[in-house]
Amino acid sequence: MKRVLTLKEGFMWFLKRFDELNINELYEILRVRNEVFVYEQKCLYQDLDYKDQKSWHLFYQENGKVVFYLRIIDKGVSYNEISIGRVLVVKTHRRKGLCRQGMLKSLKFIKNELKETQIRISAQEYLIPFYEEFGFKTTSDLYFEDNLPHYEMFLDKVRV
Repeated sequence: MKRVLTLKEGFMWFLKRFDELNINELYEILRVRNEVFVYEQKCLYQDLDYKDQKSWHLFYQENGKVVFYLRIIDKGVSYNEISIGRVLVVKTHRRKGLCRQGMLKSLKFIKNELKETQIRISAQEYLIPFYEEFGFKTTSDLYFEDNLPHYEMFLDKVRV
């Protein structure tokens, strides 16, 4: 996967390590995470958790604004396996396939570049069917993380 992919003027996919992000990209990522998780989902939690520095950041920008984001967390940080987290699409861009595209890009990167096949995530309950489309299986009972219902899910073999 190319690390920067221009689709058309003003529309770009980026994949960067934390120390490769410029200050404007970092600000925009933190802004959009706050918008979706804190403001929209009304979830007060500690977003800055020291995992960003040990992650790849995949995001899609439209005219300088992040509209899709996720982070790929190194093995041994959240779980023994690679993890994907902070997956979001801004409200104005939902139901357009952007999240599916981003997940596919992240899975291909994990398999082809990081040479990993197993991924463990903490998924919000309402997103279980979405992650199952990629082969993730629920591996825990329901638990609450930041007052939202979650399940741990595991993908044993990336198939993209």
